[in-house]
Amino acid sequence: MAKESMKARERKRQRLVEKYAAKRAELKAEGDYVGLSRLPKNSNPIRMHNRCLLTGRPKGYMRQFGISRITFREMASKGLIPGVRKASW
Repeated sequence: MAKESMKARERKRQRLVEKYAAKRAELKAEGDYVGLSRLPKNSNPIRMHNRCLLTGRPKGYMRQFGISRITFREMASKGLIPGVRKASW
């Protein structure tokens, strides 16, 4: 389980990315890299981390499902993910 402070930091980054997305695209199209460097560092989408939607775990993230490998395995063994059968875990 991720710390609440880490989850809050990620939410803050997400809000900054959404807030400055249009301005960032406009500056990039103009080639104004000085203007880009004046934007907040956390407004860059590259700084976002993928985290499990249920636990907040940053490692072992499965992009297709939006959850970590551990959560995926637990849900698959309970039959909550359709089309996935337990093989030999």
